[in-house]
Amino acid sequence: MTTRLVLQHMRPPPTTTKGRRKLVDKHGRVARDLRVSLTDRCNLRCTYCMPAEGLEWLPTEQTLNDAEVQRLIRIAVEKLGIRHIRFTGGEPLLRPNLEGIIESTAALRTDEGKKVHIALTTNGLGLDKRVEGLKAAGLDRVNISLDTIDAQRYVHLTRRDRLAGVLASIDAAVNAGVLPVKINAVVMPGVNEVDIVPLATYCLSKGAQLRFIEQMPLGPRDQWKRSDMVTADDILTYLRDAFILTPAQEPRGAAPAALWEATSTTDPGLNGQIGIIASVTHPFCGDCDRSRLTTDGTIRNCLFSRTETPLREALRTGASDDELASMWATAMWDKKPGHGIEDVGFLQPDRPMSSIGG
Repeated sequence: MTTRLVLQHMRPPPTTTKGRRKLVDKHGRVARDLRVSLTDRCNLRCTYCMPAEGLEWLPTEQTLNDAEVQRLIRIAVEKLGIRHIRFTGGEPLLRPNLEGIIESTAALRTDEGKKVHIALTTNGLGLDKRVEGLKAAGLDRVNISLDTIDAQRYVHLTRRDRLAGVLASIDAAVNAGVLPVKINAVVMPGVNEVDIVPLATYCLSKGAQLRFIEQMPLGPRDQWKRSDMVTADDILTYLRDAFILTPAQEPRGAAPAALWEATSTTDPGLNGQIGIIASVTHPFCGDCDRSRLTTDGTIRNCLFSRTETPLREALRTGASDDELASMWATAMWDKKPGHGIEDVGFLQPDRPMSSIGG
């Protein structure tokens, strides 16, 4: 009997009578949030993400088509308990029929009978022209990447002169009401520490929520050193020169960002929330609730995982919804307790960030 109980404990839980199961792992975490990478392509060449010449993009036949993406999303929601979906890339605005994919996702209902919460992570280029249509399709919220509001540094960081377009998209997203508009900024040593306070001031003035992110080992392999990184504590030190900071009172839950209420020391009317995602120095792996689907149809149970579970071939050779759900659940069951960045034997994932999805 003891042996049987141990073996049962080491397998993913079976489906319920309604054919539903949870994406639970051996450590008791339940994935409710799905990140879906719609393309590995991007129209920027950010220095911390890819080389100047770009990367070798996946051939179209190796990526999931619209029907395949929509089917896997339906399985995730209807059979595996996913409640939140964020579309990522590369740059998801480069995906043809993004609006159609969002519309079909918005038609799904969670195990509680509610609409799936739909978000988009984007570099913002062209969003100003499409945000109203995306909202009409069912988009609830956007995250826009912006590491500086200095035009010259933006060109240096992204290798493209497109800052004006991003700022226009932030205004358009706020006006469209896809709130809160979150701005993601990666802080890098010797590159954009000087932008910490200007970015915070700009975002608070727009009513957007800025989230500073510790740089992680997910780009070119020779550009990240743990000893050189700008930490969450460093970022707070910069912010305290210009803002009064108090920890936000609402529970953080599984959200990656620790939130702070910020008020300008010179203009009390300039206030709002600022988040800090300290994936390296203060990891939140114990509360992680995310699963990831790459554009070529593999399941990743962690951003830093060095293993994947491919679903594409099973999908294309007749696997049933239940069989695909079982493969997915098994992949999540084996999720490690943490990302292991601080471990001596840590190895960076083989895929770059643009291929994994944010």
